[in-house]
Amino acid sequence: MKAIVSTRYGSPDVLQLQEVPKPTPKDHEVLIRVRAGAVTPSDCAFRKGEPFIVKLIYGLRKPRLAIGGVEFSGEVEAVGKEVKLFTPGDQVWGMSPNTFGAYAQYLCLAEKSPLIVKSPRMRHEDAVGVVDGATTALTFLRALANVQPGQKVLINGASGAVGAYGVQIAKYLGAEVTGVCSGANVELVKALGADQVIDYTHEDFTQNNQDYDVIFDAVGKSSFGRCKRALKPKGIYMTTVPSLGIVFNMLRTARSRGKKAKFTTAGLLQSKESLTFLQTLFEAGRIKSVIDRCYPLEQVAEAHRYVDTGRKKGNVIITVGA
Repeated sequence: MKAIVSTRYGSPDVLQLQEVPKPTPKDHEVLIRVRAGAVTPSDCAFRKGEPFIVKLIYGLRKPRLAIGGVEFSGEVEAVGKEVKLFTPGDQVWGMSPNTFGAYAQYLCLAEKSPLIVKSPRMRHEDAVGVVDGATTALTFLRALANVQPGQKVLINGASGAVGAYGVQIAKYLGAEVTGVCSGANVELVKALGADQVIDYTHEDFTQNNQDYDVIFDAVGKSSFGRCKRALKPKGIYMTTVPSLGIVFNMLRTARSRGKKAKFTTAGLLQSKESLTFLQTLFEAGRIKSVIDRCYPLEQVAEAHRYVDTGRKKGNVIITVGA
């Protein structure tokens, strides 16, 4: 089968198209014919081995997992003899946060993984988009911040994959939502449902005398220190980007009754329940996919170069042919 293989950390040039053996499912595994994947900022971080914590987890000298890619949508081709939930021919979508492998024509995944049957109302590209951004946004806003109706929520990076779904999910949860993005993306963020939109090139949201119950830094461009003044007395600052600073502030504010800093490895917390919930929202029209560009599997390196620019809007999708 065709796969994108990386045997060292570095620029997008380390991503090489190769022929590798097609995997065989074990007793409790499902063999999936991948139809679509995604390139995310996290994928780019894994490729570069940055920040250093990536190397501590995935290999100091080189990646332990040669085939990258976490999000996918596709079709079940075969199942192990103990599999009960899926049958060949099922259209499925999900993620493989521990084993990666979605930058390939096929991958094997344990039946118990974040994997569900796809609604016929979702295209493979839509499903991958939801896995890419909505799962992370849901974890932060519902589980970590416990957003309640009427709360004021600010999404920094509201036009990115996580931020775009963050706006929609925060609105679903009943929040008053402010989105922060560049001027070029203001109309997009308004269309996603934001009550107010701030163009960061003209206004600093930490200096405008507004305060929020939750500041969700979906791009990791700010900090707890900078955002603290814009938080309500018991407000929460959350970021998707791991750093020593956020870990320190989490520990420092953990027992505080006041303002808190929070972070989680959201991808590791996903479940079938989360995917089912998001699929229900998609079918009901409460969330919609935001797709910027699509690249074929053979051009994953080009997709990484584009994501590295930091200018993407919503999702960057990988289509996988026969």
